[in-house]
Amino acid sequence: MKKTLFYTFGIAILLGGILAVWGLVAFKGNAVVEAGEFRLSKRSDYPTLIDSLMPRIKHHAAFDLYAARLELERSFKPGHYELREGMSVIEIVRMLKLGLQTPVRVTINNVKIPAQLAGKLARQIDADSVEILGALTSKELAREVGFDSVTLFSMFLPDTYEFYWTVEPEEWVRRMRKEYDRFWSEERDQKRKRSGLSRLEVMTLASIVYEETRKADEMPRVAGVYINRLKKGMPLQADPTIKYAMQDFGLRRILYKHLKYPSPYNTYINKGLPPSPICMPGREAIEGVLNFEKHDYLYFCARPTFDGYHNFAKSYSEHLKNARAYSAELNRRKIK
Repeated sequence: MKKTLFYTFGIAILLGGILAVWGLVAFKGNAVVEAGEFRLSKRSDYPTLIDSLMPRIKHHAAFDLYAARLELERSFKPGHYELREGMSVIEIVRMLKLGLQTPVRVTINNVKIPAQLAGKLARQIDADSVEILGALTSKELAREVGFDSVTLFSMFLPDTYEFYWTVEPEEWVRRMRKEYDRFWSEERDQKRKRSGLSRLEVMTLASIVYEETRKADEMPRVAGVYINRLKKGMPLQADPTIKYAMQDFGLRRILYKHLKYPSPYNTYINKGLPPSPICMPGREAIEGVLNFEKHDYLYFCARPTFDGYHNFAKSYSEHLKNARAYSAELNRRKIK
């Protein structure tokens, strides 16, 4: 009898040891088979989580036990997560339970209107373009961050930022206000005052400069032309504003009939700057306006060499000569 009890007790200890080792390995050991990232949308359910996760981890029984204990099925958080080599079941479940996301890099640039910005963002965060466009055009949200629904677009600066993938569009806009305030340092504001322009006007002029030339070394000179025209009360006569007014961004050649298009963005029929930027200008264009070149040029025209640079002129007669040369080259290349 004593021997039987001894053996039973020994087996119990052995089983307990085995279970302890299994528990240690299964719950606290490395559970990652395939390291990398995965995303759980706000629209994802628990089966979607399991389908995404199970092929990439081991110790499934331990995962199920710990997930049940923490009621993960009812409380997991959507987000962008990263499975790292060495993570345990406990760490993975807690990551999903607490929403310990890994930020994503969100890039904004090369857009002309809020709808394009919404489309670009929708490919980078967990929100659709309709939700995002609603935030970008919200009068209440624009007022909250110090703009209106027309000028809000001037607040966004092209760059790459870190966000949580599940950021709400409204929170994204509020964060971009902070980035805008960070950009407008005391040094930049002093340069702005030299130009006599407001922050909105700097961004608006920079958008025109950016559409006129992509040559960073030429941007301060182009900005200087427009500032000279503003100071003299001359209309800017910027061709890119015609494309924006017509919402025809594929227009290759501006004709006389286009110059009469009725719009507050048409700088041929309206003096001064348009109401808001005609695109999201690159930072080099903003710096080009802030560091505009002082000169006597009032006109510029693309070079007929099509090298991306422009010929500048102080007089209208000189400008007409440059314009005729460019027009002749357009005709020769059959660009209409």
